[in-house]
Amino acid sequence: MSSPAIGQPPIPPTPSDANVSGKIVIVTGGNSGLGYEAARQFLTLGASRMILACRSIEKGQEAASALRAHPTVKETNPNAVIEAFELDLDDYQSGLCFSDRVKAEVKELDILLNNGGQVVMGYEKSKSGHERSMQVNCYTHLVISLELFPLLRSTAAARGMPSRITFTGSATQIMQNTLSKQHLSSESTVLGHFDDEANFNKLYRYADSKTIVNAYVRRLAALAPSEVVVNNACPGLVRTGIDKNLPFYLKLPMGLLRKSTGHTVEEGARTLIYAAVVAGTETNGKFLQHNQVDPGAEFLNTAEGEGFISKLWKESVQDVAATDPALGSYA
Repeated sequence: MSSPAIGQPPIPPTPSDANVSGKIVIVTGGNSGLGYEAARQFLTLGASRMILACRSIEKGQEAASALRAHPTVKETNPNAVIEAFELDLDDYQSGLCFSDRVKAEVKELDILLNNGGQVVMGYEKSKSGHERSMQVNCYTHLVISLELFPLLRSTAAARGMPSRITFTGSATQIMQNTLSKQHLSSESTVLGHFDDEANFNKLYRYADSKTIVNAYVRRLAALAPSEVVVNNACPGLVRTGIDKNLPFYLKLPMGLLRKSTGHTVEEGARTLIYAAVVAGTETNGKFLQHNQVDPGAEFLNTAEGEGFISKLWKESVQDVAATDPALGSYA
């Protein structure tokens, strides 16, 4: 076992009785980093079918092959079905096509791990017209979650236990979100606020996106709380390649920080396994840090924050309903 990261609480081992035998799991961003490692851990816990949702189908297929050949998977779960499905989180239409394929080819779904994401410092527009970090980290994951929600519910009924949606969250939402400092005017839409380049802060946009994720989790959790448990978990500072898009003057110090204080990818992925497999129904709608329920962004816990969440949800559902009108019922 590796030594705990300096400055971060150690991540306990996954309990020996944790088990997902016979279950079907989807991991977005599953071809590398935390997503790949979480997929490996799900497989060692007995997942019967693993779907890696990846922007590059070639990289997804390479990751699927690597997982099949991984010693721990070969030893514990050699008969698992491991596949790669194409998903470009930059594009609502890709999210819809991905969901349609899942609904056509997957008859049960136990766990959806919304892990894919990005950290970029420049303002860019997505293929769907929104600011790209919000699109990739938040909006397309909402489309997928709503599209697959009926499948998660029907699987829960068949299993006699709740299905799961877990998002990879971040504690950056607590100190680095701009919403607690820059309140939206009553005339401004939430999506319009984040699409406006004048409101883009390269140092805080990632934190804002994870604040939006936490807001979505709260509303998704209320849709069918006895059937689908929805939460988001911070894996802490992890030695991954997520800093690849940072400018050189930030990439070097972040690299040194991750090397000196960061969890290993294996440790970080254990927090996602905890949230998706081990944690109980008391985590529905909650943010977890160090495997404990955490209040998250304080702004969301205020009366103003509740109004913001309602406004965000209504706008977001209306926006995704332009891609699939059936999703409008969730508003």
